[in-house]
Amino acid sequence: MSESTETVEQQPDPDPVMAEIGRGMELSQRGERDAARGVFAGVWDRLGADGDPFHICALAHSMADVQDDPREELVWDLRALEAADLVSDERVRRAGVVSPVAAFYPSLHLNLGDVYRRLGELEPAREHLARGLGAVGALGDDGYGQLIRGGLDRLAERLEGPGPSSD
Repeated sequence: MSESTETVEQQPDPDPVMAEIGRGMELSQRGERDAARGVFAGVWDRLGADGDPFHICALAHSMADVQDDPREELVWDLRALEAADLVSDERVRRAGVVSPVAAFYPSLHLNLGDVYRRLGELEPAREHLARGLGAVGALGDDGYGQLIRGGLDRLAERLEGPGPSSD
């Protein structure tokens, strides 16, 4: 009998922090924004500002989406962008994410552009739109990539319009 030298790709161990962030995202998607904020706040309390930048990026990006006050949303969106700048492609791979860190930026800039637009701060909104559009090449040609590209297109249309709105 011969031995098989089959290569088995090892899956990363489940990340309990990402699992908790995922739980908060599920609550958010079900419309349970207060509960999601509570989950995210608990994760933030454990991570702190000096935690793993990958975790902070994911957490802050998600926490921004459940804020009622656009100024608070902006704080979390900026925190997500700052953390992304500290994440390596190696760290992303260890987390089991197939896309590079560069693929995070279109969405991060889309969110920042939109919140600045809603705050009536049109110059930073346009700057983040331009940065998001400049980064779309890192996105795949899949549903997620199409979603983000569509969001950037809608943001561009809104920025050409008469002014900020709450939509």
